[in-house]
Amino acid sequence: MVLPPGEIRKSGNVTAQPFSIQGPLLITVRRFGDHRGYFMETYSRPDFEAVGVPDSFVQDNQSLSATPGTLRGMHFQLPPRAQGKLVRVLQGTILDIVVDIRRASPSFGQHIACQLSSDSGEQFYVPAGFAHGFVTLEPDTIVAYKVTDTYAPECDRGLAWDDPDLALPWPDLPGGPVLSDKDRRHPRLRDLPDAF
Repeated sequence: MVLPPGEIRKSGNVTAQPFSIQGPLLITVRRFGDHRGYFMETYSRPDFEAVGVPDSFVQDNQSLSATPGTLRGMHFQLPPRAQGKLVRVLQGTILDIVVDIRRASPSFGQHIACQLSSDSGEQFYVPAGFAHGFVTLEPDTIVAYKVTDTYAPECDRGLAWDDPDLALPWPDLPGGPVLSDKDRRHPRLRDLPDAF
């Protein structure tokens, strides 16, 4: 389903806010609260499809980052195993960033940044064709995300988190981010082969 860009979309308990870059969505799901806490449906396929998330998700992933300033990214998988993602925070807060790596897109090389937290409960839908990464802003942050394909090592790729051509809005981190060895070695956007 293709909906007009910029139009807030609602279905059932789900509200989706598009960005200036076509594809990604910031999703809010209604919470039903009382003196005990709250209940929410974190995913309902009919409602998510109605607001512009057409993907079928096949795997759920979860990460714990003990140290604030842990940066995981910028990751993507190549076709035919490309992954769309639906990201949410179970504990803590992150700055989540995606970069459009679709060569034919008018927004190629542009990014979206949004803050997600367990308090807000918002979710970030990232379709295939975007490099995705986040940095944790609190200790013991837990991130959960659905993906549209399983992990495929032969298709696993990344984009340099600190590519100077992109000038991504990472926060100032004393001592720099906490990175895996793999995430230190990803190429710049200008060195990525066409993939999407």
